[in-house]
Amino acid sequence: MTNNQQVLKFVNDSVALCKPRNVVWITGEEAQLEELRREAMATGELVKLNEDLLPGCYLHHSAINDVARVEGRTFICCKNEEDAGPINNWMDPKEAYEKVGAIFDGAMKGKTMYVIPYSMGAVGSKFSKIGIEITDSIYVVVSMNIMTRIGTKVLETLGDSNDFVRGLHAKAELDADKRYILHFPEDNTIWSVNSGYGGNVLLGKKCFALRIASFQGKNEGWMAEHMLILGVENPQGEVKYIAAAFPSACGKTNLAMLIPPELYKKKGYKVWCVGDDIAWIRVGEDGRLWAINPENGFFGVAPGTNMKSNPNALMSTKKNAIFTNVVHNLANNTVWWEGMDKNPPEDALDWKGNRWTAASGDKGAHPNSRFTAPAINCPCISSEFEAPNGVPLSAIVFGGRRAKTAPLVYQARDWDNGVFVGSIMASETTAAATGAVGVVRRDPMAMRPFVGYNMADYFAHWINMGKKIKNQPKIFNVNWFRTDDEGNFIWPGFGDNLRVLEWILARCEDKVDAVETPIGYVPNAEDINIEGLDITVDTIKELLTVDKDMWKEETAGIEEFYAQFGDRLPKELSAQLDALKAALK
Repeated sequence: MTNNQQVLKFVNDSVALCKPRNVVWITGEEAQLEELRREAMATGELVKLNEDLLPGCYLHHSAINDVARVEGRTFICCKNEEDAGPINNWMDPKEAYEKVGAIFDGAMKGKTMYVIPYSMGAVGSKFSKIGIEITDSIYVVVSMNIMTRIGTKVLETLGDSNDFVRGLHAKAELDADKRYILHFPEDNTIWSVNSGYGGNVLLGKKCFALRIASFQGKNEGWMAEHMLILGVENPQGEVKYIAAAFPSACGKTNLAMLIPPELYKKKGYKVWCVGDDIAWIRVGEDGRLWAINPENGFFGVAPGTNMKSNPNALMSTKKNAIFTNVVHNLANNTVWWEGMDKNPPEDALDWKGNRWTAASGDKGAHPNSRFTAPAINCPCISSEFEAPNGVPLSAIVFGGRRAKTAPLVYQARDWDNGVFVGSIMASETTAAATGAVGVVRRDPMAMRPFVGYNMADYFAHWINMGKKIKNQPKIFNVNWFRTDDEGNFIWPGFGDNLRVLEWILARCEDKVDAVETPIGYVPNAEDINIEGLDITVDTIKELLTVDKDMWKEETAGIEEFYAQFGDRLPKELSAQLDALKAALK
């Protein structure tokens, strides 16, 4: 399939280490993929679902001890421990190759090794990057076909270049104690062993597209961010693009696939999804920031996805999708999960493969059960989804889940202040998470688990990028989760978040004024459109209040968070913190 000597060496070295029975190169042709699906059905790795109701769809189960990303088993392996930083787990590369190499040794005996050439981003785009993933899992092959662009055309684009990410994955024994997800940013290499769960084994996803790519971006002058990209089309037909970062459980997928409220639909507003999870961002020749979604599909959480919460996401799963760890409805050979509808199946198997009914009181689908679906299925997918140069960003939005502290929306004063706003991003734990409720977890730019190097250096990279951007997007923070004294959400959220995006875009075009506060600019309450909502201007005023005492408490938390970075913290961020403290006096 290729004469690229570096690719051939990577494959040959992997064969020598893992000792498979045979090697299959993935061409991307449908006939080959269909043959592999049939093989996986014969072994039970995949279950074919109802062809009339869910054409081209399959059910997959991961091992019971292997159902989520494992941050504690995820390592950055770089020469100097300080370069990994205080937030990442670090392992010396020499030790990592030896220790985990021993686990890979013979791990594919009697099995087939699959070689998957894949492109993150449209094949041939100058924004795109290429990876080779070697795996012993057909589930990985067919999922990478959904999540990335795979096959011969990728190798043709790579030519004889050495600029590709080497990914090696083996299921081995699925032993949780020997499970490792290793990233070698200095070697462009990812190793994953003893897992079969998508987040740990679809190496193009968080492993490459964020951890390795963030390191590449730092060295090459671009940014790999944990951000959705959406386009808002106004009644005149103009589309403006926003990239937005949110920690988990903050409505990221809902925002990426937002459906405008009826009032806005009638006026002619539309929202287009470019990406739901990851953005690669570069400075364009026009001095603006341009973003692509490097992925080709969605790897979404199933529970809670329904026709009310996110119809576009649900519609995306209706054909050529793979469902993992959900309920198998035996009556019609389809799938179900908690929160899909109020009609749980009566003849069903749970995510562990046991007979199940809702009456048992047990969860039928695992809380982190997933769907892997082609982005092209999404009813609101953007016409610019494959645009080789991406889309120009008008705004960058950060957000978290805060009961009282952060207002509904505020705008940073300038780029450096915006980096500060992103760096202090936080969410309060909810009842859904284990441990105490209301504990503040800092998740800068929603990248806490995903930066492939020292986070202080990542902040510095953001500051440095600002110097290169002639036409900077404006930066904002949103909080859909302010509560009243009884703990009820005040803002309606979901599609009505478009009302806040409308103000954000008006600010980007200098069409509306704002009020200066110690933390940045907030809207005049009258400038948030509440037509058709059951809330008053006074409610909006309450949502926009900045409580100085709470923010003084917040600065103490920020100081504590920043302290762990020591001298590596950019002086610009220390200055921003000092300025905030002074403004709060």
